[in-house]
Amino acid sequence: MNRNILKDPYGRHIDYLRLSVTDRCDLRCSYCMPKGFKDYREPWEWLRFDEVARVVAAFVDLGVSRVRLTGGEPLVRRHLPDLAGRLSAIRGLDDLSLSSNCTRMAAMADDLKQAGVQRLNVSLDTLDPDVFAEITGGRLHKVLDGIEAARQAGLDPIRINTVVTKGVNDQAIDRLLDYCAARGFALRLIETMPMGETGRDALDRFVDLQAVKRQLEQHYELVPDVLPGGGPARYYRLAGTDTRIGFITPLSQHFCETCNRVRLTVDGTLHMCLGHEHAYPLRERLRQGISDDALRNCLREALALKPERHEFRENPEKVVRFMSMTGG
Repeated sequence: MNRNILKDPYGRHIDYLRLSVTDRCDLRCSYCMPKGFKDYREPWEWLRFDEVARVVAAFVDLGVSRVRLTGGEPLVRRHLPDLAGRLSAIRGLDDLSLSSNCTRMAAMADDLKQAGVQRLNVSLDTLDPDVFAEITGGRLHKVLDGIEAARQAGLDPIRINTVVTKGVNDQAIDRLLDYCAARGFALRLIETMPMGETGRDALDRFVDLQAVKRQLEQHYELVPDVLPGGGPARYYRLAGTDTRIGFITPLSQHFCETCNRVRLTVDGTLHMCLGHEHAYPLRERLRQGISDDALRNCLREALALKPERHEFRENPEKVVRFMSMTGG
């Protein structure tokens, strides 16, 4: 097995695959999916589980060791624990994690844990039921019940992902931090990204997380820290505690120089960067019987399209895909 050889044109080692298993979601977050959106991929367009496993195995052969299951909302994909079990059995895949809104987690947490899912990121922008309904159209109690089920099942660490939006939840960070501290979770604050029309509209309510960090430093001593995983967050620990807070800052302080990831959509399209429209289709190649060697060569070809950095600030209109279409 050839390891540690999948590099982009700028010498960055790619060891992290974000794998979207569906473009559908049971919530309607205003910055992610337009109201009334129905332009979903048809089921025949989705990669089948055996096709997903082939692509993941090829990536692992080339040095990828981390895979995160995403959506849309991944728990709406039927039999997801079966896929997780197949992927976790791939030799060389060291870290299988999941991003979810947790509305369906209460019924699935034990099965996912037994299938090999280790870690969980949860999208949760507020602890106010009315504000939650306004942002997502959903019910907060289902999410909180799902998070608790995941904790009881042993998924660890659990990280709460919060997109900070001016006038919506920017004054509620302390409450979320207290919630996470009481349960041993990490809180990760995220800047809005101009993904598609919904994302660009959300830029009107953009919050610079550098300013949020300075405000937090008036009340807490933030000690630089790290947490396991392949993501872009910059972490700090609240001095004297085990509580961590992370900042994901694609606009105010981009992290492109350390980018180690690519994304595979539910229809088998590889995207090398959230901030570019470059794409490399795999589905038809898989269905035409491509060999394993040829598949690995395709992955190397795709990496040649990875740009040095995104251009969210310079060209916010550049990406027309919605976030839900690409995967979190």
